[in-house]
Amino acid sequence: MSDRTKKLAIFTGMLLVLLCFFSRILFTDKIIRAPDIIGEFYWGVRGIRDMKFLDILPSWSLQASWNMMINSGYSVEGGDVSLAFLVWRNLLFWLIPAPESVAWFIVLHLFFGACGTYLCCRVIGASRLAAFLGGLIFVLAPENASLINAGHVMKIATICYAPWAFYFLERGFQTRRVIFFLTTAFVLAFQFFNTHWQIAFYTCLCVGAYGICRLLGIVVADKDEGRKLFPRLFGMNMVLLVFFLTTVAISLLPLANWSKDTNRGVQSGANQAAGSSAAKGGLDVEEAMSWSLPPEELGAFVIPGFFGLSRQEAGDNPPNIASYYWGRMRFTQTVSYMGLIPWLLLPLPLIFRRDKYTWLSLGGIVGGILFSMGKYTPFYWMLYRFFPGINHFRVPKMMMFIPVLGLAILAARGIDLIRDEEVRKTKEFFRYLLGITVLPIVLFVLLGIERAGADHWMGQFMDMLAQPTRYEQGPQLVGQRWANLVRETALAGGLAAVCAAVFWMLRKPRLVAAVPWLLLLLFVGDTWRINDKFLFLTEAPVKAKAGEVSPLLRFLKSTQKTWRVLPMDGSDPMQYVSEGIPVMFTSNAVQQMRWQQFLDGFNPLGPMPDIVNVKYLIIANESYQQQKGLLGNKFAPVFTAPGGATVVLENRNVLPKGWLVPAAAVINEPAQRVGIMQNPGFNPAAVALVESPPSIAMANPDGAVPLVQQRVTVPVYEGNRIVVDAAAPVNTLLVLGEKYYKGWYASVDGNKTEIVPVDHILRGVYLTPGPHRVEFVFDPLPFKVGKWLTLASFALFAVMLGREWWLRRRVEGAS
Repeated sequence: MSDRTKKLAIFTGMLLVLLCFFSRILFTDKIIRAPDIIGEFYWGVRGIRDMKFLDILPSWSLQASWNMMINSGYSVEGGDVSLAFLVWRNLLFWLIPAPESVAWFIVLHLFFGACGTYLCCRVIGASRLAAFLGGLIFVLAPENASLINAGHVMKIATICYAPWAFYFLERGFQTRRVIFFLTTAFVLAFQFFNTHWQIAFYTCLCVGAYGICRLLGIVVADKDEGRKLFPRLFGMNMVLLVFFLTTVAISLLPLANWSKDTNRGVQSGANQAAGSSAAKGGLDVEEAMSWSLPPEELGAFVIPGFFGLSRQEAGDNPPNIASYYWGRMRFTQTVSYMGLIPWLLLPLPLIFRRDKYTWLSLGGIVGGILFSMGKYTPFYWMLYRFFPGINHFRVPKMMMFIPVLGLAILAARGIDLIRDEEVRKTKEFFRYLLGITVLPIVLFVLLGIERAGADHWMGQFMDMLAQPTRYEQGPQLVGQRWANLVRETALAGGLAAVCAAVFWMLRKPRLVAAVPWLLLLLFVGDTWRINDKFLFLTEAPVKAKAGEVSPLLRFLKSTQKTWRVLPMDGSDPMQYVSEGIPVMFTSNAVQQMRWQQFLDGFNPLGPMPDIVNVKYLIIANESYQQQKGLLGNKFAPVFTAPGGATVVLENRNVLPKGWLVPAAAVINEPAQRVGIMQNPGFNPAAVALVESPPSIAMANPDGAVPLVQQRVTVPVYEGNRIVVDAAAPVNTLLVLGEKYYKGWYASVDGNKTEIVPVDHILRGVYLTPGPHRVEFVFDPLPFKVGKWLTLASFALFAVMLGREWWLRRRVEGAS
C-alpha cells in the first residue's frame, strides 16, 4: 500500500469518526439552535440553493457592493467579496438543502482542520496512529467543537485553516523551498477570506512567532551553518509576508480603509494615548479585555463542568445539563475543556523528547493560555498597549484554538512514546505512571472534601454561588451549583482512574498495542459527554421550511421597495431582509461612527426615522396600546397581524428618498447635530445640517421653510448606483435618504461633484436652479487596487505551482 493510499485511508477514517460523532446535527431536518445561525448565517446562505450553477462561481468582474437592505445601507467596501473565491462553500450550500447544509458546512470544515493537524503531526515525525489521534483532538476538543453551540460558523471554518498554515511553514523550513512559504501565505489568505478577521489575525501572529523562533533556533543550533542559511530563510519569510499581503489585498485594503471610520477605528477615540489627548483608536480597556479567561477556570481543563455548562441563549438548557454556567465570564458560549487524555499525554514529550517541536508546541499552549487570560495577566496588558492591532479586538479567549493545536501535537508525540519499548523500560516512565495515578487520588480527595464540608464551603463561596446570571436567579442556585460541582468532580475522578488503569496496562507487553486505541475511545467518549451538551437543535423557521410568507411580510412586500421598516417587537430583522424588505437597523458589533452616534441618540418621535425613510414601525400591540398617547399623530396603525399580537404603524412624516432643501446650517460638533435631530421641532425639509460652508449661496436657515414645489424622482435605485432627477427652483441642497460614505461618488449632469455629509448621516449634493440628473455610484478605490493585487498574486501562485509540477515530472522522468 502506497503512502498516498494510507493517507487517504486515514483521512477516510477521520471523516467517518466525525460523521458518527456529529450525526445528531447532520442527519436531521432541524437547525442548530444558536441565534447567530437562526438570525444571521442561515438567512445569508439559504438563497444560494435557488441560484443557477454558474452564478455560484466567482466572476472576474468582482465588485464592492453596497447592501441597501440592512442597517439603512451597509458595506465593508468589498472586504467580504473574497467569499466568492470559496467556491466549495457556495457549492455545498447549492447541493445540500437548508438547514442541513449549515451543519454539514461546519463538520466538513472540522474534517479539513483534522487533516491539517494530522499533517502537522506527521511532518515533525509522528506516526500515523499518533497523528490520527492528534487530528481528532484538535476538532473534537470541546473548546473548539462547542463553538457550534455559539453558532460561530465562520469562526469554526477560519480556525480549521490554522493547522495547514503551520504545516506548510514547517515544510518550508525543512526543505528550504520557496513554494512552501508561498503556500503558507496562500493558506493564510484563504483563512482571511472566511471573514473571521480576529481568528485570522491571531493565526498570523502565531505563524509569525513560529517563523521567528524557528529561524533563531536554526542559527543557535549550528552557528556556522545557521549563518549561511539565515539570509535565505529570512528572505523566504519576507516573501511569505509580502505574498500574503498582496494575495489578501482584495479584503485587506478595503477593510483597512473601512475600519478607520468605525467605532474601533483610529478616529474612534475609544483608546487614548497615556498622557496625551491623541486618540489611538480601537476598543477601550474594559471592552477589549471582556471575555478574558479567569484563572480559576483553568481547573475546568480537568473538571469540565466545575462552573456549570452551556447557556440558555435561544431557549432553555436541555435536561442533560444540571447547572448553567455561573463563572466570571458573564456571557460565555463555549467550554474551556479539551479532554483529559491529551493533558495526561503532555508530560511524555517534555520528559523524553525535548526538541524544538516540543518547545514550540509548549510555547503555543502556554502563550495561548496566557493570552486568553487577558486582563488577568501582565502579558496581555503589554500586548494591548504596545502591539499594533491587539486593541481592535475583544474576547482574548478566542486565542484558545492555538493551545488546542499545541496540545494535539504533543499528545500525538506522547502516543508514540508510550509505544516505544525503550522509553517504557526507563525509571522516568515508571515515575510518569505514578504521577498519572496521583491525579485520580487528588480528585477523589477533593471530592471527599466537597462532600464532607459542603455546608462550610457553600458558606465560604456563597456570594459566588448565589450570583444571578442573565437567565437564572434565586436561592436555589447555591444548592444546584454545588451539587453539579460535586457531580463533575466525581466524574472527572472516575475518568482519571480509568485512564490511569489503561496507562498501567503498558507494563504488560501483550497489552501495549491496545492502549492507544483504548485512549482514543476514552477521548472520544469523554469529549462526547461534554459536546453533547452543546449540540442543541430546534425546528427550522416555518416559512423557510414550508415556503410560506406570513401576512405581515406579505403586507410589507406590497409596499414601495425604497421604504424602510424598523422592527421594535424583538423580531429578527433578517427575516425581512430575506424577503427584500429594507430595514433600518441590524445588529453589528462594528458600526460606522456616524451611524453609531445616530443610533445612540435615536428618537423615533423626532425627524430621525423620517430622514432615513423609515415608513413602518413593527411593534407589539400591547406596547402600542401603552405608548399610543406618546406616539401622537405621527404614527398610525395600518396593519394588524393575525391574532392581534403585532401592529404595523405608518410614519406619516416620512421623507421621500430624495428632497431639496433651501437652507443649510453649519454645525461642526457631532453631538450638537444629533441633539438637534432629536428635537421633534426640527424640520429637515427646511434646513439641512452641514459640516462646512455651502459651495453656493443658500437661504438663511433662520425662518427657512420647505420648498412648496419641488420635483425629485429616483428612476434608478440599485445597490451600487442611484440616479436622481431633480428640478431646483433656487440654489438648493439635494438630500438623499441614504448614508454618507466615502466610497460613493457623484456627478451632476455628467460632471463630477462633491458629496457632502448632511444631517450627520446622509449624503447631499448642491444644485443650482434648473433641471439636473444626479448619479451616485459606489466604487471605492481601495477595493479596485486590492482586487488587481490579489488577481496578480493568484496568477503568480498558479505559475509557481505549474513550475513545481514541471520540476517533479523532470525528476520522475530522470529516475
